[in-house]
Amino acid sequence: MQLTVISGKGGTGKTTIAVALAELEKNTGKVDCDVDAPNLYLYYDGRDMLREEFSGGMKVSVDTSLCTECGLCQSICQFEAIHDGKVNTLYCEGCGACVLICPSKALSLVEEKTAEVILTDTSSGVLTQARMEIGSEGSGKLITVLRKKAQGYAGDDLMIIDGSPGIGCPVIASITATDTVLIVTEPTQSGVEDLQRIVLLCQQFGVKTFVCTNKADINEEIARQIENYCLTNGLCFVGRIPYDDTVLQSINELIPIIYYSGSKANQAIREAWKRIKRQLFVSENKEERKQ
Repeated sequence: MQLTVISGKGGTGKTTIAVALAELEKNTGKVDCDVDAPNLYLYYDGRDMLREEFSGGMKVSVDTSLCTECGLCQSICQFEAIHDGKVNTLYCEGCGACVLICPSKALSLVEEKTAEVILTDTSSGVLTQARMEIGSEGSGKLITVLRKKAQGYAGDDLMIIDGSPGIGCPVIASITATDTVLIVTEPTQSGVEDLQRIVLLCQQFGVKTFVCTNKADINEEIARQIENYCLTNGLCFVGRIPYDDTVLQSINELIPIIYYSGSKANQAIREAWKRIKRQLFVSENKEERKQ
């Protein structure tokens, strides 16, 4: 079972809620698919079980012994990545045009390390994440690798995936073939419009979608609009999480919010998780009856 926590925009509290859900279910597999800005690892200590290089693309390499410095490669490169027979890998897109035009065959495309895949054994389950190289871009391919690695250890157990904000390639890779999605939104006008965009994406993939509103009491009117939108569009609204200064303390101390007994957000997240679990079990029982 895979639950992916996503948001239409950054700053909604997605990671805070993902960590809380992962802690509420012990020995849960955790995957940080926000590969451009991973921070799930900050909450966990453990032993690295695996570290392996990931290559997400190709870059041009120059064999200086063959290069005649004719300048053809520099003239054809549309990204200004080649100057005086030297390649700036930060600009190179790996298109291969320079390789094709080089008369002395001095250029070639080679795989470049763009990230490192890390699996860490923590006290509450395996954490799978990636550390991107400086200047590298997040890719759906990397996220697919992360999910497959995590699934190998999680098996049939629950896996909590912390996805990226927005609706781009990393988000698509995070929700593809996932069992269910929890969208974390906030009661602002931009929050509503970003929610609508990401709901359309989830509907396109036919994934079961839950919605919760974080910091719900900062604008009661828009919070009600979000709930009405969910009702109109057949989405399962699982709860309001109030604004809570304890969340800031939780982030600063790197302790999941569920361990602060006096926190209003803690109690609301627990109630939301109960509703999600009830819906998940209903879905599983229906599938078993069909079989």
